[in-house]
Formats: sequence, structure tokens, C-alpha cells
Amino acid sequence: MPRLTWSAVTLMYLFVFHDACAWNVSQKCTGDTKAFLTELQKETPRKYAVLMYDAFGKIGSDVEGGNVNRPGSQRECLSVEGPEFRGQYCQVFLKQDRVEYFVGVCVPDSCTESDVQTLVVYEAFEQKHISLLPSVPSILMSDSTLGIFMTQCFSDSPNVDLSAIVCLFVCCALLALPLIASIYVALIKRKRRREVRPAVGFAQTSNTNQYGAVLTNGSANQSKVCSDAPDASQTRNQNEENDQQGKYTQTVLSCLQALSVQNSSQGVLAMESSGSSYSSLNGIRILSLLWIISGHTVQLSAWSNLDNDKRWKDMVEKNPLYVLAFSGPVYLAVDSFLLLGGLLSAKSLLNSIQRSDDTLSFSLVAHFLFKRFKRIQPLHLFIVCLTIGLFSVVQRGVFWFIAEDEVFSCKKYWWSNLLLINNLFTITDICAPWTWYLSIDFQFYATTPFLIFLYRINKSVLVVVSSILLMLSSVTGALITGFLQLPVHQPTTLAYESYFQYYYNKPYTRYGPYLLGILAGIYMTTKKERLIKQQWQVVIGWLCSLSIMAVLVGLAYVLREVPPYPSLPHAVYQGIHRSLWALALVWIILACEEGHGGFVDKILSLGLWAPLSNISFACYLIHPIIIILYNGKQETTMHYTDFNFFYLFLGHLLLTVSIGYVLTVLIEKPYLFLSKR
Repeated sequence: MPRLTWSAVTLMYLFVFHDACAWNVSQKCTGDTKAFLTELQKETPRKYAVLMYDAFGKIGSDVEGGNVNRPGSQRECLSVEGPEFRGQYCQVFLKQDRVEYFVGVCVPDSCTESDVQTLVVYEAFEQKHISLLPSVPSILMSDSTLGIFMTQCFSDSPNVDLSAIVCLFVCCALLALPLIASIYVALIKRKRRREVRPAVGFAQTSNTNQYGAVLTNGSANQSKVCSDAPDASQTRNQNEENDQQGKYTQTVLSCLQALSVQNSSQGVLAMESSGSSYSSLNGIRILSLLWIISGHTVQLSAWSNLDNDKRWKDMVEKNPLYVLAFSGPVYLAVDSFLLLGGLLSAKSLLNSIQRSDDTLSFSLVAHFLFKRFKRIQPLHLFIVCLTIGLFSVVQRGVFWFIAEDEVFSCKKYWWSNLLLINNLFTITDICAPWTWYLSIDFQFYATTPFLIFLYRINKSVLVVVSSILLMLSSVTGALITGFLQLPVHQPTTLAYESYFQYYYNKPYTRYGPYLLGILAGIYMTTKKERLIKQQWQVVIGWLCSLSIMAVLVGLAYVLREVPPYPSLPHAVYQGIHRSLWALALVWIILACEEGHGGFVDKILSLGLWAPLSNISFACYLIHPIIIILYNGKQETTMHYTDFNFFYLFLGHLLLTVSIGYVLTVLIEKPYLFLSKR
């Protein structure tokens, strides 16, 4: 290791530590840092100083490819035991030549974040021509000037406050109740089985004696009834009390039965679709979910974890083969979900109207909305509490940025999730950002009764109003894209926060697919005859549907560059592409239901999709937490290759399905059944 002369070290100390008070650095931090740097100058430094130096982030290879972050070693730093201090891992966020990156540093635990930032600003870690925080060489970046804009230090203990404790208690209680109910129900069933066996034998041997006794003692019983007449009212009161107690006991047992795993797990893994729902929807739902999980696996890593993010962008942004990961159109799978939501909401309400003597009443609409609210909120709020509790008790990792933001946002804006309005907020203020879909889905769900009402009044009125709403949604998306110069292609969207803030999760830009779903649901539920009657209709329908999907995917790559001026092609594409995607899916669903789906129908109707569809809601909500936790606990950057991330996707998928099943039978189903009881 290069060493300084004594005169150089002396000058450095005079410069760094003599003015510590002027820098507002604590005396303890100054002394401990001085001890560390002094130890480094020795011929054979002590072990703690070597570990601290080794834990500092170093410049790696492939800076041109995006390897600029220098995480260092958090584990090694936290293992340091100095003479009067322990190691503390901090991250210093720097900016150089328009490139932002962070460097991991190991400092004494007596230093605060402001102390560390002050020491960095005044180059306390400079040693002659060697720096523990060197800038990227000018051969790689033309401007070697460093700017520091943030410093954060990690504690070796979890940051648990009252809100985290409350959330952990809520999560544990929600999980514990079904488990306790399951144990109790199992014990009751076991007890009843034991009681039934001897009772059967006793009944068979005593039937003859019992009936004989009744016949011979009939007159005696009659006289006894007459003699006991004054006690009849007392006996009746006692019987009423017993009945009330029996009803109360039966209610408790019914609630426990509803909460039990024995009840909630029934049919979850069935290979057949429940009810009369369209079988092709299961395949569309699960394939869309897989598309979303694949995209999130890459997206959440690309924000901060990749050491070759530039090469990754160059590789995926121009190649349509990466459309199933994080490339091309932005999450068209979400529009598939919205289409299915609209179709099923219309079908559900029409069936409810039919069961209510063909009457669309206010109470029916209120029940329709409340049923949806209680269907999604137990698991939704569990995820919010889990986000706060889990990310608070787990020790922070090197890439804990997203998890930390989630905890902060959820503590401040949890109520927006409760009211299902979090999609109306700025993307940086959303608790568990992936839950925006639940809010927008419920908001669209609330429009279904209005459209059904118009349908029952006059079909022409429904067509006119629907056309206006569809046009308004498309024009709004186009205008926002044009004026704000938004991208239509990912991963280009990662550089445009305004895309997510003003367009992506807003109801006035995403209503088209849901509206088409409602109209499709009305038609498919009320139709009297088949729509497709001729073979040429089948050919044209499939040709148009698949062509539209292919063109929508291809145009996203053609329009991947964002011009510095309002672009008409970008605006038009943004305004109509989601509705066109939904329209193409409507044809696929209709063709499959009318027997013209061919091998596509066979794939979408596979029995494999049914159990996965039953747990898809829980899988959607839990998979980002798994990905964020995995990424946040990484000690080094990740390297993108197709094989690496395909393997990572399979791992996330396996955990998602496993935990999704557990949450379905312990949270989603039990509390849904309990509310019905």
C-alpha cells in the first residue's frame, strides 16, 4: 500500500483535524477518524484499520458499461472492532459529469451523517495522491469534479418504531386467527368423531327398551305432566336461554369454521374453473401476471442494482425479443387485467340483477360495491402493514433505497390505500406503488352500475356515452403525452418521472380497456345467439387481432426515441394503443367462448391455470415485496445476462406462488368467508 512521508501526514492532520471545530465535526468522531488514518500509515497496520480500508468502495471495471456504484463491503465494515469504536457503514452519494453514483465508506460509529459529509467535503480521506474516495478518472469521464448531495449511514440494529410494532402486531394477528381457528375446528371434529362411534352402538342396543318404556309408561308420564304444570313457564324460560346459548355457540363455531384453513383451502388447488366463468380468462390472467413479474424482476433491479445497466439498455431497448421482460410497450399486461376486470364486473352485476327480480336498486349497487371492497381490502391492508413492519425490522442492506422509500411512504400515506385513492397521488408518495392497480380497478368498478343502468334504459344511449368516454380517455392520454413529451417505450420510461406521475396510473388515461371489458361483459352475458357464424369471420377476426398486437409491440420500438418537441405519432400511439390491445383480447376471448379458439383456446383453458388463478391476487400483491427484499439485501451489484435474470425470475416466481398460496388460505379467503357468515 502506498505510504505518505511523515511531513505529508503531519500537514494532512493539520489541515483535516485542526479545523474540526470549524467544520462542526464532533471531537469523538475527529479523534476516532484520526486514529484510523494514523494506523493506515504504519508499516503493519492493525487488523481493524485494514478491514476499514478494505471495506471502502473501489472503482471497478466496465465503467463505460454503467459500473459506477461502489458499494464496498457492509458486512466487513460492521465487523470492525476498533480501539474505542466500531465500524459504521455509510454511503456517500456523488455526482460527476452528469452521472450520479454512490460510494460505500467505513467510518467510526462515533461519526454522524453530517460529520461524514463534512469530512468528505473537506477531503479528510485524501492521502497525498491517493484518495479513499477517488473520482472516476478523466479518461472515462471528462469532468473529474465531484459534487456530494447526500450521505446516509446504516445502523447495525433495525429501525423499529411504534408504527412498525403496530403493523407487525396486525400482521401476526391476521395470520394467527385462522391458524387458531383451524386448530380448534380440528379438535372439535376429532371430539365429535369419538362421540359418534360409541353412541351408534348404544342406540342400536337400546332402541327396543326405549320404545317399550314409552308405551308402558305413557299414562304415568301423562299424570306427571299434569302434576308438574305449575313449573311449565320456568321450564320454557330455561329452554329459551338454552336456545340462545346454543345459537351463540353455533355462531362462534360458524365464524371459526369460516376462518379455518380447512374451509379456506377447499377448491383453491382445483383444476377446474369455479362457477360459470369463462375458462379462457384463467390463461389470460396468469400469462399477464407472469409478464408483470418478469418485468418487475428486471425493472426493480435496473433502478440501482446493475453493474452494466448501460449495456443492458443498449441490448433490450431495440430488440422486440425482450418484450416479455422490460422492453417495448409499457406493461400491456395491466391493460389485460383491466379488461378482465371490466368484463367480470358487468357479468357479476347483471347476474345479481337477475337474481333480484330484474331490479337495479340502490341497495343492490351498494352491496355490489361493498362486496368488492371487502374482497380486496383485507389482503391489501395486510400487504401495507407487512411493507412497514418487514422492511423496518430487517437490517438495511446496501441497496435498501426502494425498501426505505416504501416504509416512509406507507407510514405517511397508508390512509390513501385504505380509501383506494393512492393512484391519484404523485408516484413518489404512493405506499406500495404496485397497489395503484387496486385503486384504479375499484374506481372503474364503481362505474359499472352506471353503464348497466344506461344499457337497461336504452342501448343506443349506452353506445353514445361509451364512445364519448372512450374518446375522452384516448384524447387525454394523447394530449398529456404531447405536451409533456412523454415516452411510449420502456426502459426509456425510467428516465421520465413525469410519465408515472401524470399518465401511467391515472384513471382519466387508463379507462379505455376497462370500458371495453364492461361492454364485452354486457354483450357476452346477454347475447341470444353466436356472433361468429361464418368461417371467413373467424379468419378475419384472428388476422386482425394478432396483427393489431404485433403492430402495437413493433411501433413501441419504432417510437422509442423521445423528440424534444411535441410529437403527433407518440401522442396518437399513447392515446389509443391500450384500448386497441384490449379490443384484440376481446376477440380472443369471444372466439374461444364460441368454439373458434383452436389451439389458443386449448392453451388458455388448461386446467393448470385454474389453481394459479385462484391465488393470482395474492401473488400480484406479494411478488414486489419479494423482489425488493432480495435486491435490497444484495451486498454487491448484480450483473445482467439473460440467463442470470431468467434464473432469478424462476426463483421469484417459485417464492411468489408458494407465499401467494399461504396468503390466500390464511388472509384472503378466511376473512372473505367470515364477512359472508
